[in-house]
Amino acid sequence: MFYDVRFVRTKSLTISLENGKIEKVKYDESSGKAFRVLKNGFWGFFSTSADIDDREGIKKAEENAKGRGGSNICEVEVKDGKFVLKPKIDPADVSLEEKVQLMRDVEKTLRDDSIVSTKIVYIENVRELSYRDSFGVEVHYIVPRIGMMIQAVAKDKTLQFYSKRILKPAGYEALGDNVFKMAEEVRNVLRGLVRARSPPSGKMNVVVDPSLGGVFIHEAFGHAVEADHVLQGSSIVADKIGIKVANDCVNVYDDPTLKEFGFYPFDDEGVKAERRVIIENGVLKSFLHSRETSALLNGKPGNARAQGLDFPIVRMSNTFIAEGDLSFEELLEEAKNGVYLVGSRGGETNPATGYFQFNAQFGYVIRNGELAEMVRDVSLSGNTLEILREIKLGKGLEFDPGFCGKNGQLVPVADGSPPALIKALVGGA
Repeated sequence: MFYDVRFVRTKSLTISLENGKIEKVKYDESSGKAFRVLKNGFWGFFSTSADIDDREGIKKAEENAKGRGGSNICEVEVKDGKFVLKPKIDPADVSLEEKVQLMRDVEKTLRDDSIVSTKIVYIENVRELSYRDSFGVEVHYIVPRIGMMIQAVAKDKTLQFYSKRILKPAGYEALGDNVFKMAEEVRNVLRGLVRARSPPSGKMNVVVDPSLGGVFIHEAFGHAVEADHVLQGSSIVADKIGIKVANDCVNVYDDPTLKEFGFYPFDDEGVKAERRVIIENGVLKSFLHSRETSALLNGKPGNARAQGLDFPIVRMSNTFIAEGDLSFEELLEEAKNGVYLVGSRGGETNPATGYFQFNAQFGYVIRNGELAEMVRDVSLSGNTLEILREIKLGKGLEFDPGFCGKNGQLVPVADGSPPALIKALVGGA
């Protein structure tokens, strides 16, 4: 019988400033234990916020393993099971008044005659995880995260919304001048966006910025290589390991060791974080695995993550497509005519069929290889594998942070991409 025990403690602070007024200051602190037992190929699970003895928790989880199944789990070895990310400036050492003043100063930078609404959200979080299992694995880590989300609505010929965010595994030092630069960008983009025209429509050349390219590689492709989706028969690449699925220039990785928002030193099954090669020179090399799916599909574990005390499931971390050789100007020249699209306002994907549809934050018409007038309310759709087979990649890898939802659980992630040239269907959002 296999068992594991997780102790999780989190501390978080959220401050919301709307239209210059503090609307919410929320401090949360929670801790608890989660127990799993694998018996006769069937999982039993139990979690509690009470400080109970591990033997009692394991017994309760075993009592919930009432059936028989085909689950198995691979054994892992951990040599150095401790990690603490120490911030340069601990947010706990910065007063609430100073944090609020920073937000007010950012809001002043955001203000403009056309701005009709603003919202700034400050977040900080510390997650502590202790894990042990019946194979003898023991790990412990503490990772702080910090961030600020800046958004505004402006009105002129149209009413338009734009937002930016910074989210990092770091301390207060990660904010600095970055938040003021973001506020300036939001303000300046909205000045043009409220007077922007509707986009052209049809299948055309599209240069996507790193933010939209990152959303594509995470949403349209990344979920299809999560091994639980593969086992459920809901992945377009389920039978394509070792097969060419993309252009030769395409290399895709998932790397929790990068100090981006999806960083973790160990996953929620005690596996040491490592970079995973998903696509290499256009060939599909691997899926993302938990210890259970790796035992079933002969893969490597390390991507099992959980929100709080929930049951760990296969998740991405920092997923990105590596940069290519083309400059941004060369991408525009290659496109000749089409659109350049920036950012994402959500959309939908289907990892089983490869269909995707995203809404860009804004864009520009490309005319004769140069950027022309601004466009708004743009949608982008196509087939994931068709895009990957024809994609051309530029220089300048950048990451965009956020929270990814799956099975009711949210975890921090980052999506990365350089600017890229694709051919896809464009229309109004």
